[in-house]
Amino acid sequence: MSDEREPDEQAYDDPTHDETAPTQPLAGWRDPASRVEEPESAVQPDGLPYGHDEAVLAGPPPSADGPSDRLPTAAPGESAEQRPHEPDTPTVPMRQGPGPWSGHGQAPYGQAPYGQAPYAQAPYAQAPYSQAPYGQNHYGQNPYSQSSHARSPYARNPSTRRLPLWVWPAVACLALVVGILGGLAGGALQDELASQRGTNDNGLGGVRTQAAAPLEADNGSVSAVAQALLPSTVQILAELDGRAAGATGSGFVLDRDGHVVTNNHVVASAAADDGSIVVIDQAGERREATVLGRSAVYDLAVLTVEDAGSLEPAALGASQALRVGESVVAFGAPLGLSQTVTSGIVSALNRPVTTSGESDDESSYINAVQTDAAINPGNSGGPLVNLAGEVVGVNSAIATTGGASGESGNIGVGFAIPIEQVRTTVDQILRTGKAEYPVIGAQVRTGGEPDAEGATITEVMPDTPAERAGLQQDDVITSVDDQPVNDGIALIVAIRTHLPGETVEMSVVRGGEERVVQVELDGKVG
Repeated sequence: MSDEREPDEQAYDDPTHDETAPTQPLAGWRDPASRVEEPESAVQPDGLPYGHDEAVLAGPPPSADGPSDRLPTAAPGESAEQRPHEPDTPTVPMRQGPGPWSGHGQAPYGQAPYGQAPYAQAPYAQAPYSQAPYGQNHYGQNPYSQSSHARSPYARNPSTRRLPLWVWPAVACLALVVGILGGLAGGALQDELASQRGTNDNGLGGVRTQAAAPLEADNGSVSAVAQALLPSTVQILAELDGRAAGATGSGFVLDRDGHVVTNNHVVASAAADDGSIVVIDQAGERREATVLGRSAVYDLAVLTVEDAGSLEPAALGASQALRVGESVVAFGAPLGLSQTVTSGIVSALNRPVTTSGESDDESSYINAVQTDAAINPGNSGGPLVNLAGEVVGVNSAIATTGGASGESGNIGVGFAIPIEQVRTTVDQILRTGKAEYPVIGAQVRTGGEPDAEGATITEVMPDTPAERAGLQQDDVITSVDDQPVNDGIALIVAIRTHLPGETVEMSVVRGGEERVVQVELDGKVG
């Protein structure tokens, strides 16, 4: 059974319906059989709402000079069948919709197939009353549409918004400015990093050191110690007063990150003049090195070596565990003779020793490990090692008949910086590239008192820890934290075993009376 019905079959079955009564024509459609002649002004044009004679729902009004893109409309009193064919007038083919009338020709009413609304020549989503937004005075063209034929808002293509032409030059200028500022900031950061290359926020905890001793604690073989430590010992050639390799010394590999520990006096001239420093390993391979940081008062320096991947770090021990008479081994390059090994015993512990510098602040004061292992010029900076293969000190000075000096040959009295002080100073250098030492802000007498029973204060500087603690000129300090003090050097050494910010107790004799004062140590870079 076909769903097609004639137009008259779709009329209402109303018995009161009077076919002769005037009817209101539907917009966009006329029944040819019921067309009557009407005055020209009464004709409602196709696609226009009632009472409107200008707006065109389905498109702009036809041009007077060109062909119309609308279907021709019969004149009043003329039926569609009586209208002659006009070959010059273009016709619009009927669009077939997806409704049930597709493929069956024209849908009922002769206007549009199902799928397109039969009223007003537009689909329901484009009904005349939905084409204009609220606020307009007439039903006309949708001002938001790209064409006169409004599309469904669900099918509308997103509009393309064009940026003003001035935006692109502005963006280019902004990118240029950002690039310049970024380059300047990056250069400054690179300079800062270059000046502090090799430092880290965790100090010794941020580098890859050797934790375990290479040998058993009860090892008694010096040969085994030599085999274990020689790969970690290096010779150092540094520029001295403009002469390449004018200074010679020794050092040991601290970690797998390319840090080498040595004495400050070995590289001081090269560091001050930006001179060359060369590190020579056991195999004779030479590597360039730079000074990461140094401390004149502790006579220590840390070097950064390039391409140090094959260097083997030494294990660090504890000098406080040493006993007098215990065997130790000294490594270095005495008199330029690399990879030299000598052995001896611990002759004394906590020996106050000083080496003179250009000023009091540059003089080195060491609470040293004394040994009779042969130490000569060139051994400076080399490791002093126990029989377990752990570094317990850094060779620094030797004594001569004329006093402590590093320029004379060995007489069986050598001194090494205890590894505890090495740890403290190296940790500071690894963190910041510099080291601090504690001070109290007072001057003491350091010589000419063979029978002194303490350190005599010669001057107290204002606004210093000594002044705040109540110390005065001519006070005699006899001990620091129960450690006896016999002279000024012993007092300086005892103070420098502590850290800035720590508080120490001092026994002070004034006018024959002894008292105890607490002094909070200040810090100074050096």
